[in-house]
Amino acid sequence: MSFVITGNPGVGKHTIAKEISEILNLPIIDINEVAKDFDLLEKSDETSDVDTIKLRALLKDKIKQTCIIVGHLAPYVLDSNQITKVIVLRKNPYELIPIYEKRNYSKNKIKENIGSEVLGIIFYDSVSKWGQKTLQIDLTEQSIQESVKKVIGSIQGKTQSDEVDWLTTISEKNDLRQFFAY
Repeated sequence: MSFVITGNPGVGKHTIAKEISEILNLPIIDINEVAKDFDLLEKSDETSDVDTIKLRALLKDKIKQTCIIVGHLAPYVLDSNQITKVIVLRKNPYELIPIYEKRNYSKNKIKENIGSEVLGIIFYDSVSKWGQKTLQIDLTEQSIQESVKKVIGSIQGKTQSDEVDWLTTISEKNDLRQFFAY
């Protein structure tokens, strides 16, 4: 059975997955790379839409052995019988802004991704799909080594799910309008 590392863009999914892959000697299946390799991405203005039905079918064939599956699309393309545990990486939205700016995301794309992190969309969707197989790990202000240790602990059942509430954090700073158009 395989492990999933998911979360919003910029939280450190690929960095953490590579480190864990080396430590646990497990191959990585990168959902985005599979989608690219099989030409399932449709580019529009600022986003890439993915044919999740075709991607789901491809991943069923690719996941034959224990591995680490990484990607933000995991809750939408993987079945419960393919995985043992799902780790949703989380990061303070204020730490994500400079990451997105460095990636040259547009203001709209930054708001969309920050809004998703604040509301915990990927965590919610993962829990809705996989229930107790899912836990979230807050990587805010942690080194790569600390993050890797925490994620491996969660894979081994030694680390509990973190409580994450970015909505209260940004509300207290009166920044709701910065991240949401309402």
